[in-house]
Amino acid sequence: VERKDFETWLDNISVTFLSLTDLQKNETLDHLISLSGAVQLRHLSNNLETLLKRDFLKLLLPLELSFYLLKWLDPQTLLTCCLISKQWNKVISACTEVWQTACKNLGWQIDDSVQDALHWKKVYLKAILRMKQLEDHEAFETSSLIGHSARVYALYYKDGLLCTGSDDLSPVTGSFDNTVALWALSAGTCLNTLTGHTEWVTKVVLQKCKVKSLLHSPGDYILLSADKYEIKIWPIGREINCKSICLQPRLHFDGKYIVCSSALGLYQWNFASYDILRVIKTPEIANLALLGFGDIFALLFDNRYLYIMDLRTESLISRWPLPEYRKSKRGSSFLAGEASWLNGLDGHNDTGLVFPTSMPDHSIHLVLWKEHG
Repeated sequence: VERKDFETWLDNISVTFLSLTDLQKNETLDHLISLSGAVQLRHLSNNLETLLKRDFLKLLLPLELSFYLLKWLDPQTLLTCCLISKQWNKVISACTEVWQTACKNLGWQIDDSVQDALHWKKVYLKAILRMKQLEDHEAFETSSLIGHSARVYALYYKDGLLCTGSDDLSPVTGSFDNTVALWALSAGTCLNTLTGHTEWVTKVVLQKCKVKSLLHSPGDYILLSADKYEIKIWPIGREINCKSICLQPRLHFDGKYIVCSSALGLYQWNFASYDILRVIKTPEIANLALLGFGDIFALLFDNRYLYIMDLRTESLISRWPLPEYRKSKRGSSFLAGEASWLNGLDGHNDTGLVFPTSMPDHSIHLVLWKEHG
């Protein structure tokens, strides 16, 4: 067939082909394929591969639109996509919002001023490793401090330093007369004795207020004291009670919220109004005591384990076995260590001391963050 006649025939058959239904088009193609030889089938295969495997990230879409589509993929799928080609890895690794969101979803603190996408991808990989260690109960390690010759009944931790008090004449005093005393350390004199508790005072917290209410202003110093049944607040010379049920001997106050564990779960109060904001029940494990409470995580424990709770889901995500530590009704034989990670991990604050407790042999048992692998 001459070239000119062939082109005329091709135009005519193209018009006819376009007028067919989809079913008729398929039947036409099936018939043509059945008439084709090896050369035609090879040609068809090569062209179909090009048509069907178009690289939309590399060739077809603007970068902004590619980023928009990538946001809908979960991080694990994105990591798999990075293996497709160098171009895909480059595009996916350059999407800052994708990796920042992935880190936030894991409960990590994000500095939005850092717009280096590769940085956030590395942070995510570090975060997913740490979260896996928590889920597998492998995020911590233990150590011991030995030095006291009698029971250790007081512990205090701040800025990387752990202070301990013992019956071996270390300088610590205490009382079981249900009172709270305010002392001037420089003069060694008692400024005031606050009465009202009907049970042993198991915890006192002194903190600057961060909210405004009818009774206090931001910057005022507020004293909280807790016994087995009540939390008492002592602002501006007055006392206010926050009733609960069988409180555990731990108390958390950050200037905005009061949190305490009870037989029914964790209670969170709004310090400005004294209203109960939240009750987090832990039905699978009863009588958990509170060690620390943040925006993302809470640190809890019982006689056997140290627990981490994800406050967004109110579920326990990790636990760590504890030895037979020395029990204290006053709650003074154990405390939380570094606590900034409770507001969200950032890749740097998951180091150092998590939990110290005194032991029957007068040593101090330490639970520490394990170093990143």
